[in-house]
Amino acid sequence: MPLKDFIITVFCWVAAHLHTLIDAGSLRQRGFAPQLTDSEVITMEVVGEFLGVDTDVGIWKYFSRHWRSWFPPLGSRTPLAQQAANLWVIKQRLHQSLVIDPGAATDPIRWVD
Repeated sequence: MPLKDFIITVFCWVAAHLHTLIDAGSLRQRGFAPQLTDSEVITMEVVGEFLGVDTDVGIWKYFSRHWRSWFPPLGSRTPLAQQAANLWVIKQRLHQSLVIDPGAATDPIRWVD
């Protein structure tokens, strides 16, 4: 699968499942709205990890250099890292819906790492 297709697939899956995880309310109660959507940030992290880029700085540099046109509001590294860190509960729930709900966690053959 080409990398472009992989990014699109990850984004669509995250966006679809994110809406089911968030209740009627918003994730944020106060403060400024982030430049990137939560789906974009999580997609960047998943794709970065898939490519072996496992630091906030590395993910930010990679997407700044190679995919800036796909993520135009990508600003400096610090807001991206803060937003990604604040989404830890959502990322846990996404992982649960990907692994635990379909029964992959109890299956002796692991199809997802």
